[in-house]
Amino acid sequence: MATFVLPQTGVFALGTPIQTFYEFDLAEPRPDAATLLNVVRSLIVGVKTGQGSNVVVGVRPSLLATILPAQCPSGVHDFDADVVGDDGFTMPATQHDLVVWVQSGRLDAAFDEGRRVLGLVAPIATLKHENRGWNYHGNIDLTGFVDGTENPAIVPAAEICLVPDEPGRGASILLLQAWRHDMAAWEAAGDKVQSEAIGRDKATDDELFPKPANAHNARTDQDEVGKILRKNVPIGGATDPGTLFIGLCAKQSTLHTMLQRMAGMNGEPRDALTYYTTATTGAYYVLPALTDL
Repeated sequence: MATFVLPQTGVFALGTPIQTFYEFDLAEPRPDAATLLNVVRSLIVGVKTGQGSNVVVGVRPSLLATILPAQCPSGVHDFDADVVGDDGFTMPATQHDLVVWVQSGRLDAAFDEGRRVLGLVAPIATLKHENRGWNYHGNIDLTGFVDGTENPAIVPAAEICLVPDEPGRGASILLLQAWRHDMAAWEAAGDKVQSEAIGRDKATDDELFPKPANAHNARTDQDEVGKILRKNVPIGGATDPGTLFIGLCAKQSTLHTMLQRMAGMNGEPRDALTYYTTATTGAYYVLPALTDL
């Protein structure tokens, strides 16, 4: 009989429009594995049912291989090099050691949970990035298009997101990127150009046929590259709008191939959407199964 494995429950949380990601680097001298794991466990087990928040903890792949080698999925790697397209377009690598993902339906609950997270992690690590996402008209991206049209339903999402075999069964690979949008240029482009850049009709959300080879949904075509779960949220304000890309998959190679295709490498076209938005961060984290923590 297979051993029961429980993923971190927040991976599949629903109804949580307030999402905050705290990225940390370990302090020097670096804490030993036991100390680090105790902090990680305290972050998760301290969440009480009914308090209105979910907490997910992710670990840098190379760090997880050091502290929990038997639970680290095979073949995972840090976001340790920029992704650079043929024309020089760059998605920067800004890998950190830990990420704590707080999700809530209310800003006050997310704030309180964030304060708890910062207090628990402060003795062993330094906060490097805080990105808070929010909800824009349901599941509409700041570009004005539906975000996550091809997302799976909740049951097949588990097959797409969770590592199926040992080592690391029940873990998920997270790709986290902050993108900042040139809204003035995007709005000036008009609906027709926008639709061609996305590969969908803005009014109906129907896929264009044929879709341009450099359309966003062509460069990230999940029928060609592989399936992922997207949980993107808007970030920033009116003066610095953007999107936090939150991609989850059982295979890191699927996520990384999507980035390479978007950047326009090896003679392939660059994603048209990237002429209006710029990646400012990029990191991979393994979200170990709850039973492994």
